[in-house]
Amino acid sequence: MTTSSSTFLRRRQKLMMPLTRYGLMAEKHWREHRPKMIQELEAVGRLHELLLEAQVKTEDEMDTLRRQLMQQGLTAQQAHDQAWEMVREKYILLPAEND
Repeated sequence: MTTSSSTFLRRRQKLMMPLTRYGLMAEKHWREHRPKMIQELEAVGRLHELLLEAQVKTEDEMDTLRRQLMQQGLTAQQAHDQAWEMVREKYILLPAEND
């Protein structure tokens, strides 16, 4: 009983987390380019959860890449820009749906 209660509480806390710029950017892009996916996620109540997941994965992967690129001699801004180029289509700017 304790495991299911703690799992439920962690999931509830996660769902209450606000979206940051990456989550909001994903939502805007998905609504424009992936309306069927949005409709399906809203129908099962998982849109916010998936937006949070995209947000967190983007932030985590960009942080790792940024650090690696800076160790290779790039400036912080160059590293950030290159990391964004490498990650953005993986989680945020998904390809458009086929009609």
